[in-house]
Amino acid sequence: MIQLSKAVVFFDLETTGVSPERDRIVDMAFLRCEPDGRESVFASLVDPGAPIPPETTAVHGITDEMVRGQPRFQDLAEKLLAFIGDADLAGFGVLRFDVPMLTAELKRCGILFSLAGRNVVDSLSIFHRREPRNLSAAYKFYCGQTLEGAHRAQADMKASSAVLWAQLEHYADLPQDMAGLAAFCQERDAQSVDSQGKLVWRNGKASFNFGKHRTLSLEEVARKEPSYLEWLMGTEKTTPELARICREALAGRFPAKPAETRA
Repeated sequence: MIQLSKAVVFFDLETTGVSPERDRIVDMAFLRCEPDGRESVFASLVDPGAPIPPETTAVHGITDEMVRGQPRFQDLAEKLLAFIGDADLAGFGVLRFDVPMLTAELKRCGILFSLAGRNVVDSLSIFHRREPRNLSAAYKFYCGQTLEGAHRAQADMKASSAVLWAQLEHYADLPQDMAGLAAFCQERDAQSVDSQGKLVWRNGKASFNFGKHRTLSLEEVARKEPSYLEWLMGTEKTTPELARICREALAGRFPAKPAETRA
């Protein structure tokens, strides 16, 4: 079993969609594990202040009626921050979804949530590098049980913690400390063009992995809608790396897939 030097908080968020800028949290659950083995939970449905799209309800089962009258996120923010404290963070898919979503929600409350001094361990990264599937399959594979109540924050949060502990027992060569696991999880995927995975390799071409042009190649978007690349370069959410790639694409220069990652 991993030796914790400080608390780690497992968490899962269910939302109105996948955009940290536009969407809102509707269900959240946090499990704090102390180095001495004590555990505590902070969980709540959340009124997003806007309708939940039907296609999103179809995924997690949370309806407008269920969140009506529940606390708003801003009403829970300070208590949540106190619960997390200086703990490390962990969960399933948190690097690309839950952490950015939580950070955006706190920012809307006027709170800057820093990852400085925190290790972030994503059991999805470990799982995809060892057994590419989803949380339900991971729970079945590593824990030998069927995940009941999938896509509800509390069920997914509990499953994500069980999966990580089981992964550490299953793969003896994994780092046995949070810092080592965090570094392992954040190694760049060979399919990613940029460090955030905003662009990925599809059929040998750099292609969008987000937004309205998801799955389209960078070359096609540069040809058909160059104004989108110009807009993307000007947004504060765009990293300098992605802005440079967009700028070069507008000049007719596109990323070349490294020979070692060609499929």
